[in-house]
Amino acid sequence: MATTPRRGLAIGILLFASFMDLLDVTIVQVALPSIGADLGASEAQLEWIVSGYMLAFAVALITGGRLGDLFGRRRIFLVGVAGFTLASAAAAFATDPTQLIIARAVQGLGGAGIMPLSLSLLAGSVEPKRRPLAIGIWGGIAGLGVAAGPLIGGAVINGWNWQGIFWINVPVGLIAIPIILAVLPNAFGARVRADVVGVLLAGLGVLGLVFGIVRGNPAGWDSAEVVGSLIAGAVLLAAFIVWELRHDAPPLSLRLFRDRSFSIANLVGFGFSFGMFGAVFILIQFLQIVQGHSAIEAAVLTTPWTMAPMVVAPLAGIFAGRR
Repeated sequence: MATTPRRGLAIGILLFASFMDLLDVTIVQVALPSIGADLGASEAQLEWIVSGYMLAFAVALITGGRLGDLFGRRRIFLVGVAGFTLASAAAAFATDPTQLIIARAVQGLGGAGIMPLSLSLLAGSVEPKRRPLAIGIWGGIAGLGVAAGPLIGGAVINGWNWQGIFWINVPVGLIAIPIILAVLPNAFGARVRADVVGVLLAGLGVLGLVFGIVRGNPAGWDSAEVVGSLIAGAVLLAAFIVWELRHDAPPLSLRLFRDRSFSIANLVGFGFSFGMFGAVFILIQFLQIVQGHSAIEAAVLTTPWTMAPMVVAPLAGIFAGRR
């Protein structure tokens, strides 16, 4: 992709931002044993350190792109980068599990402002005929963030401490902010109001399911707390589906799932993410606590598994452009 220096810098900062965003999905996994020992975190609290980020990220992602359309994509992208950077510093300063969980949730909110808008800004920075390749590269870089997370986390923990995995985001964010202001246009999209009700229904529904699953073992799967939480989560998600089907301009049209290719792609993506992120949470701790591997050794042992998106995404982008 031939580009001017300004366009090249814009593309580079968008790709790097998406890399750092997804890096934080997996980098913390390898640090969980160190965090648990240092902060005295329980297994449930360690789960929330991971889930807090993912939950906030997933729920806010629904409306992140819409806010970019309303208030300017560069502006919301910048807010996401700034929030992610500040939350990273707060996570590094955390002295108890609750503080870290809150900081991770705020990180997830910032990440939700980065991910969708980095893709839309990237698509607007390249020629239409180059977009499939650019999107494939974006997916590959994002996949590299997922794959490199355990390795970078293991190296930082071995040479520094668990706080270092959050500190590395701070200088990156401080450097990125002036570049974003200098090279990215503040493009707008369709002026459609944000679906606040839909976001609340989805967020509370997913929270209910996650809370019930996390509390299942300590509270008992047949306890009123767990059963009530799971039922409430399911009811709220059902209400979300009904609401979105009746909404004039939903953030994600559920009618898209009538398209077989769209549905299958999302189903495969869900299965991959569910299997990988869930298993890595357990596997990393098993390798370190049970088998006695160091953080970097555990990261190396899991790398072949997490590298799949980095290899597949660019190939998908290349082949998609040849349909």
